[in-house]
Amino acid sequence: MDLGLGVDRSSPVPLYFQLAQQLEAAIERGALTPGSLLGNEIELAGRLGLSRPTVRQAIQSLVDKGLLVRRRGVGTQVVHSQVKRPLELSSLYDDLEAAGQRPETRVLRNTVEPASAEVAAALGIAEGEEAHRVERLRLAHGEPMAFLTNHLPAGLLDLESARLEATGLYRLMRAAGLTLHSARQSVGARAAAADEAERLAEPVGAPLLTMRRTTFDDTGRAVEFGAHVYRASRYSFEFQLLVRP
Repeated sequence: MDLGLGVDRSSPVPLYFQLAQQLEAAIERGALTPGSLLGNEIELAGRLGLSRPTVRQAIQSLVDKGLLVRRRGVGTQVVHSQVKRPLELSSLYDDLEAAGQRPETRVLRNTVEPASAEVAAALGIAEGEEAHRVERLRLAHGEPMAFLTNHLPAGLLDLESARLEATGLYRLMRAAGLTLHSARQSVGARAAAADEAERLAEPVGAPLLTMRRTTFDDTGRAVEFGAHVYRASRYSFEFQLLVRP
């Protein structure tokens, strides 16, 4: 099966991450269907001119996401594709305010640090390049609703903690002259780890909704990458689905 796989060695994005993204895209568009076998790691490494550890790391990242599974005596098999549906490009702050809630923000972390491979790939920067990291606890009526982690290119705008606690991130971005145009987003769910449970006033193992979003401005530049967790007992995502003509 020709999946059109290939890597760009001149790109700052790590080779394993490039391969993982292409395999994930093949699963999402149906080129790799549930139950199909991915093939031998050695053969795949040889065909792409990559080391076996690089291919193994790419495959393991998709195993961790639940897209692939390793079966003894069978090989690496596609489990299922992720369902990704767009939501309106708004912030939780805007959503809470529109619903008549009283949003409150506590900034827990506000730093500039080297970008990880995932953050670099999302923002289109080199791994290790400086990026802004902001972690916030969002509350409504004094009750925790969500834990928000956002990464932005360094120097994009003033991210003073006092300003972040006074309003929403997207409002700050618009006030700085950024035109938010589109986003790529995925929604999922998992059980709360101990630190998340403590922050969100939930028991360990409680269900959490997850959202990952990369936001682009009107020039196509990635201006924000967010990884958020929401209390499933307090928050839900609503979709409007249209039938294709």
